[in-house]
Amino acid sequence: MNTKKKVLFPKHQKIMEQVGENIKLARKRRKLTTIQVSERAGINRSTLYQIERGNGSVSMAAYFNTFRVLGLQDDFLKLAADDSFGRKLQDLSLTGNK
Repeated sequence: MNTKKKVLFPKHQKIMEQVGENIKLARKRRKLTTIQVSERAGINRSTLYQIERGNGSVSMAAYFNTFRVLGLQDDFLKLAADDSFGRKLQDLSLTGNK
């Protein structure tokens, strides 16, 4: 079992916290309780609480299921979809400029 603690830099933790806040707001806009969302997502209520706080150690599957319950599953397709840095690296290798 991997017992290494996952560490996020403060600026990256802020991003996770904003995602958590966005999820919490989406839940509240839909007038859903934490019990309803956690049951429908198949996660513990404490896991949902951690998601809404932006905890980076919660699995992506738990985040995805929460998004799904809120009808936001298509937002997951947007993750890493615009890889402009990767395209620039690929273009450089294709043109022979390194």
